[in-house]
Amino acid sequence: MPLRIAINGYGRIGRCFLRALHESPLREEISVVAINEPADIESMAYLTRFDSTHGRFPGAVDVRDGHLRIDRHEIIVSHAHEPRGVDWRALDLDLLIEASGRYALRQELNAFVAAGCPRLLLSHPGHGAGDVDRTIVFGSNHESLKGDERLVSAASCTTNAIVPVLSILDAEFGIDHALMTTLHSVMNDQPPIDGYHHADLRRTRSAMQSMIPVATGLARGVARLLPRLAERVEAKAIRVPVANVSAIDLVLTLTRPTSADDINTCLRRAVNAGFPGQLACTDDPHASVDFNHSPYSAIIDMTQTRMSGPLLANLLIWFDNEWGFANRMLELAAFWGRRLPAR
Repeated sequence: MPLRIAINGYGRIGRCFLRALHESPLREEISVVAINEPADIESMAYLTRFDSTHGRFPGAVDVRDGHLRIDRHEIIVSHAHEPRGVDWRALDLDLLIEASGRYALRQELNAFVAAGCPRLLLSHPGHGAGDVDRTIVFGSNHESLKGDERLVSAASCTTNAIVPVLSILDAEFGIDHALMTTLHSVMNDQPPIDGYHHADLRRTRSAMQSMIPVATGLARGVARLLPRLAERVEAKAIRVPVANVSAIDLVLTLTRPTSADDINTCLRRAVNAGFPGQLACTDDPHASVDFNHSPYSAIIDMTQTRMSGPLLANLLIWFDNEWGFANRMLELAAFWGRRLPAR
């Protein structure tokens, strides 16, 4: 019997999750039965059919009797603004994808549980380590899921991109310290022209006219998943005026001397051995647009690996911050579903 899933929040990640499912063999294991989104259903259908970043939806999308239909599969749609506004229990769910990004505290997330959601998979980190039962980067620590968890975070797109790379390099060369600068595409909390959109004054500025430094919790996310590197990692982020695809400029001080060739060889070997669906390597002269709609968590650009002396390394890691992350959430949902007791 397919896993019964609902989506709360039908924005960029919510829509990418549904589309990734449609394009994946996992559609045989998972059925999206409901979506809760404050926007009207006609707008939801329109933005499903036509996507400026990922193109037209590769299937039939329409609205029938208040339901969103995908290739004649009917999805119940609600428009509640709070967890208790939906009778989740009546939907007989196995799992809720919380993709609104509004809820990160345990007490907020438990409101969904109280309203009838047996389990939540978050498209963002919990506010603190204790706000979720487990934080999972699929491909790194998903095997730790037991099936009895209620609140699980899929971390963030940047955490999914960097944690596997750090884990590989730390095991091979030892990481003394790491500094990560994320060059992130624009997001919907930024205005297209200057306006009163955010308490962070930098985010009141036009997203398409400037590179804008923003706060990031990436270092905390890495420390949660790789505790050996706690207090050894720092991060900053700069939003750049492109619609999609991001990159991480990674600077490392290592404990064992090496070379750029040795780093690339190590990463290529690890990718081929253990991360066939999550990580990739490239030797081609790429621009960011080449990775639009890439399903990988990260693509390591071998042409950009540099060393300054035997211990200071610099790498460039590309990732589609929407599509790669949506695919990891999909894989994580399916894996979690296989760990659940039979209905």
